[in-house]
Amino acid sequence: MRKIRWTDYLKPYWLPVLLAPLLMLLEVAMDLLQPLLMANIVNEGVMNKDTSYIRDTGLLMLGVAIIGLIGGVGCTVYSSIASQHFGADLRRDLFAKVQSLSFRHLDRFHAGSLVTRLTNDVVQMQTLVQMTLRVLVRAPFLAIGSCIMAFIISPRLGIILVIAVPLLFATQSYLIRTSFPLFSQVQNKLDQVNTVLQENLSGIRVVKAFVRSVFENSRFARANADFTGIAVKAARIVAINMPIMMFIMNASIVAVLWFGADLNWSGKLAIGDLIAFINYVTQLLSSLLMVGMMMVSVSRAKASGDRIREVLQTEAEIADSEAAKTGVIRAGRIEFDRVSFGYNSHASAESSEKQRDYELKDISFTAEPGQTVAILGSTGSGKSTLVGLISRLYEPASGKILIDGVDIRHIRLEHLRTHVGTVLQQAILFSGSIRDNIRFGKPDASEEDVIAAARAAQADEFISRMPEGYDTIIGQRGVNLSGGQKQRISIARALLTRAPILILDDSTSAVDLATEARIRQSLKEQTGRSTTILIAQRISSVLDADNIIVMDEGRIVGIGKHDELMRSCAVYQDIYHSQLGKEELTHDGIA
Repeated sequence: MRKIRWTDYLKPYWLPVLLAPLLMLLEVAMDLLQPLLMANIVNEGVMNKDTSYIRDTGLLMLGVAIIGLIGGVGCTVYSSIASQHFGADLRRDLFAKVQSLSFRHLDRFHAGSLVTRLTNDVVQMQTLVQMTLRVLVRAPFLAIGSCIMAFIISPRLGIILVIAVPLLFATQSYLIRTSFPLFSQVQNKLDQVNTVLQENLSGIRVVKAFVRSVFENSRFARANADFTGIAVKAARIVAINMPIMMFIMNASIVAVLWFGADLNWSGKLAIGDLIAFINYVTQLLSSLLMVGMMMVSVSRAKASGDRIREVLQTEAEIADSEAAKTGVIRAGRIEFDRVSFGYNSHASAESSEKQRDYELKDISFTAEPGQTVAILGSTGSGKSTLVGLISRLYEPASGKILIDGVDIRHIRLEHLRTHVGTVLQQAILFSGSIRDNIRFGKPDASEEDVIAAARAAQADEFISRMPEGYDTIIGQRGVNLSGGQKQRISIARALLTRAPILILDDSTSAVDLATEARIRQSLKEQTGRSTTILIAQRISSVLDADNIIVMDEGRIVGIGKHDELMRSCAVYQDIYHSQLGKEELTHDGIA
């Protein structure tokens, strides 16, 4: 497991990381000079009525303030540069890691949680970096410097600081220990809010169709109330911090004035020195107050950092081995050899075979190049899971899958997936033009190839009727297209890659029978040499397949052509007879 060190993300920006604290030290030095110069003005200028001294020292103070201003602005600029690049690089690596995660891990983290980690958690870390380069440099040095200057002016009054500073530290320590666990809970509750929100927005049409807005509002209200409750609890503890700190600081100033007045009356402390001492005490306690507030931010960032680290340190279950090859997929022959798979098979690796609940059990079959192999079965029989194994979206628990005689675990993932064209069960489109969506798997495809793929998928006709044609911008997930239109664009996207293996996962369920028949005919012409795996719910879609695999409860219960299965497979017979009356189709009547 690769150890994640946040400093690695700052190394490329070492110059602004170095300049920011140096410029802040310049500002701190100027701030420490100001009370001393003020004391000199009071003691030497005001008390002696020396206006020239007041003028000269005042100008010096103004120059010191300008230098401090330059240091503060420079620190802010460079700390912002470092923190923004830190956040951008962290977000980039986190996103890249998410892309490499297996479906098993994606199911475990949930989309809402990953969105929170990519946004809110990264911002928390980014803010921490900026505050570290500014506040965590300014506050400690200003506090130490103010403490030293205060003791130089009056060691006797310095005893007040010996009492106030430990009291401040004790209070801060208690508040930090109390608030830190709450911030972890706050981020987890925010995950739940984002998850509910994402599910609702993705399925808003279903919500409206079934008039479930009231239910969804109550579901979001519960998640929102849980988040608000824990956030208020955490904020309540943090809110206590400021009043307590201000009370200690004001009490310290009152004590300085009380005992300082006595020292001044006895001639042991000049009035200008007393003013300077009060300024140093104020700077010291304010610095400690800043450190306290910073520690609260550190607590928040620590919770966010742990969540980010959890994703970054997740080991990829599916990755290229050292022996992985390229250039091995040519014909596209697929062979399943006693393959079993379970979504929780890795988690139960130490359990016995009887305890394992596999979704696929002992699957064996061969698909030859140029063949169309159909997979038929009831919902939940494992059809989509089976074809997901071909592209290594999941890893089999046992057995092996070979393409052109090579175990897919020994084929580079990029080579494997670029040679497997897939049309998923749910048609997923992206914001952009129709042309960009069709070109998604082959960005450099020519206009002629795009149109040819669309025609083969029976999509060119409705695309051409649109005002902008292939330049028509479609909404997120293709919301402005019908289900059948989205499926046809998805088919065109897969056909454009000209992959030797084509997987059609119930990809024509939303189109009418006539259009489906034309698509099947086009597929025969376009994919004559490709190995086609066809998953369908309609039995009319698989009647002409070279081989039909019938699945039931994760097992293959029949393999053969239509006529063979009608004689030998009871499950196939039941499916055929149940649909024959509904579709009023016969094998001979299908074009």
